[in-house]
Amino acid sequence: MKKVLILGLVLSTLGLHAQQTIPLYKGEIPNSIPNSIKEIKMENNGTLVGYRSISLPTLAVYLPEASKTPCTAVIICPGGGYGIESYRLEGTIIANAFLQKGIAAFILKYRLPSDSIMIDKSIGPLQDAQQAIKTVRERAKEWNIDPGKIGIMGFSAGGHLASTAGTHFEKSYIPNDENTNLRPDFMILVYPVISMTDGLTHTGSRKNLMGANPSIDQINLFSNELQVTEKTPPTWLTHTGDDSVVPVDNSIRFYQALVRNKVLAEMHLYPSGNHGFVLKLPTEEWMAPLFEWIDKTLRLKTN
Repeated sequence: MKKVLILGLVLSTLGLHAQQTIPLYKGEIPNSIPNSIKEIKMENNGTLVGYRSISLPTLAVYLPEASKTPCTAVIICPGGGYGIESYRLEGTIIANAFLQKGIAAFILKYRLPSDSIMIDKSIGPLQDAQQAIKTVRERAKEWNIDPGKIGIMGFSAGGHLASTAGTHFEKSYIPNDENTNLRPDFMILVYPVISMTDGLTHTGSRKNLMGANPSIDQINLFSNELQVTEKTPPTWLTHTGDDSVVPVDNSIRFYQALVRNKVLAEMHLYPSGNHGFVLKLPTEEWMAPLFEWIDKTLRLKTN
């Protein structure tokens, strides 16, 4: 009987799919130029792994069963060095884990920076993150979501995007005539790229986002440890000390900036596991303290 129950749980998890995937923008995509770029699906033995050459952003919608109380929501930004998006491991699997906890999840398939599709490639992903927050907040009632409990999560370069959305929200990079609040209510940053400064950044992410020779002003603007204020949302971080791709100092310096500005923050550092370490662990294992933190943080907010 135990084996049957376990199998049933596994099958129910595997059967969880987005209820719908919607275009991120209803009309014209801001900051775009006409192009013939074709999106490339990355597959492994017929299973979708991720995407390259993304020019048409989308939002995949995962909603839990309706409850009397509006639920929390998380917008997920997969990583991939701003060159690809690891959509399955850092997207669908994570969305399903949130769904199992009654938390709505939205996977953002954001535009990958390219001079071929954007006027200014450095702000393209940020525009998409802001539009995702705007969309979820404006449709919160329809989706039974609490508009004051919308967070953003990012892995690696997706962590840079999430932390950019959480530190640059006072300026709207998208049309926002409704003056919708673009500030995420909390951030979840998993082995994130935070800084664009020499010796700290992930050079591939920086080059893809800003080109080979970014200006000092650009580097400082998108070094998010320099953009933290007392208004920055509460943040949960995790990283390993032996990360050879994105130095752990990215998380440490961001955490220090949060503490200096008296922003609620929690950081989980592990001695080993290298980049992508959580992808080798069962989601219920590494995400357990995250779920506790979300619950605790949102209770503090409402009290």
